[in-house]
Amino acid sequence: MPDLTAGKEKAVMCWSGGKDSALTLFRVLQSGEYEVKYLLTTLNENFKRISMHGVREELLDKQAECIGIPLVKVFVKEGTNKEYEQKMAEMLLQFKAEGINSIIFGDIFLEDLRAYREKNLEPIGMQGVFPIWKQNTSVLIHEFLSHGFKTITCCVNDGYLGKSHVGKIIDEKFITELPENVDPCGENGEFHTFVFEGPLFKNPIKIEAGEKVYKPLEIKTLDSNHPTALTKTETKGFWYCDIQDARKTPHKPAFSIYN
Repeated sequence: MPDLTAGKEKAVMCWSGGKDSALTLFRVLQSGEYEVKYLLTTLNENFKRISMHGVREELLDKQAECIGIPLVKVFVKEGTNKEYEQKMAEMLLQFKAEGINSIIFGDIFLEDLRAYREKNLEPIGMQGVFPIWKQNTSVLIHEFLSHGFKTITCCVNDGYLGKSHVGKIIDEKFITELPENVDPCGENGEFHTFVFEGPLFKNPIKIEAGEKVYKPLEIKTLDSNHPTALTKTETKGFWYCDIQDARKTPHKPAFSIYN
């Protein structure tokens, strides 16, 4: 049989498990321009959840299994930029050794984030690919739904949205009722999602929405009266929903990562 990957540029998909990643990967695979060798995801090593999204590792594994592309995980403990950059550079060098020069991202319009990604790729001699960059987010979310994708909110920023918005399936009603200051794709960090069904998947992932937990955003500052002492203040934070595999009983405490 002919090799259908011959002549294609090898690439890695930076995979969050959410809708923007899913739509980006779908477009890339449809175009046939790249051979996507791996999905790449960052997780919290202590609690085995996707960084920021808070989705369980076993659900991430299920996504990769249903998509049929090998999953590569980068685990971080401290959550600092320095740690992330070091761990990511180590992994990128391994990809580079395999002849992979391109990393695909689902970013849309955050200029500083794109610049940060490209800055980290440059020393390794790799390039970032941004298939949905600068595209209209209202058009993108409707394109996502039109393909038959299904996704649920796993995290919302309560500076924009409330508890009622987390653990919700994104559909036309959800989009229509979003406040005017919320981007339809949540590109400013208003919400994050977990995709459980769609044309990328061999089978839907059967899920259920579990406990909802609030995590205030903690900011540490210097005490003006005691320059060596740190004070902690709490500002707006995040609502998380513990998305679970509907076929399993949770085997670890819900939301230990947020407590």
